[in-house]
Amino acid sequence: MRVMLKATLDTDKANEFLQSGKMPQLLKETMEQVRPEAAYFGPQDGHRTCYFVFDMADSSQLPPIGEPFFTQLNAKVEVFPIMNLDDLQKGLSQLG
Repeated sequence: MRVMLKATLDTDKANEFLQSGKMPQLLKETMEQVRPEAAYFGPQDGHRTCYFVFDMADSSQLPPIGEPFFTQLNAKVEVFPIMNLDDLQKGLSQLG
């Protein structure tokens, strides 16, 4: 299932992580693990925010993907199903 993971980073923890030089490694590991079709980074509501769109084959993938953001960056993590236009059209074609 295509999902979007949104990680809103705690500013103080993210500052510490950036200063320690660990941020590039965390992002590299995340990109290698989820192999996103899209990844975006920017501010939202005054916080550093990451967005990853990827295929989650099984819900058991969630802990290894989300926990580093929780434990290392004190992030607020949200994961929700999303569709691209092809998915939406396929779903709409199934309506009666």
